[in-house]
Amino acid sequence: MEQRLQAQFAASIAAKQATQAQALPALARAAQALASALADGYKVLACGNGGSAADAQHFAAELTGRYERERPGLPGIALSVDTSALTAIGNDYGFDRVFAKQVDALGRSGDWLLAISTSGNSTNVIKAIEAAQARGLHVIALTGKSGGAIAKLLRTTDIELRAVSEVTARIQEVHILFLHCLCDAIDELLYPAP
Repeated sequence: MEQRLQAQFAASIAAKQATQAQALPALARAAQALASALADGYKVLACGNGGSAADAQHFAAELTGRYERERPGLPGIALSVDTSALTAIGNDYGFDRVFAKQVDALGRSGDWLLAISTSGNSTNVIKAIEAAQARGLHVIALTGKSGGAIAKLLRTTDIELRAVSEVTARIQEVHILFLHCLCDAIDELLYPAP
């Protein structure tokens, strides 16, 4: 059993190292962009399904509460937390629109959508990106594998942060590292340590 567990650690480390080698420029660009937008009064909407929904909630909580240092709250909203909106939109428009309808209602030009999909093919996340682009929001997409349909949908002004792995668990582990890196960078850029 310990060998099996050790293999899990090794696989996670390998995925993070492979991702670091290719993702740092995009990650730095995303951090700068989010910090700039938040400083200018814009907000971040975040969405995903399953574990990615939990990651979206985690990121929004780190913005509105704090990450590792005391600072004013920052506007982050996870689109997966309002069960009344999710069930009403899902019932009336279909599950594919549960995030897009909220982007239409809550997003404004200059805001950012943080869209998380381990496969890059989640239909409701794709529709949220399309809604965001139509409303003038910028997009940061956290993907894995080949980037899926989401990678093809992004504009040059959008940013893809792709985990280098084919395994969902490894992709999710890299995604949470991406999110923690973004939180740390936003804190340092907006509220530098003395």
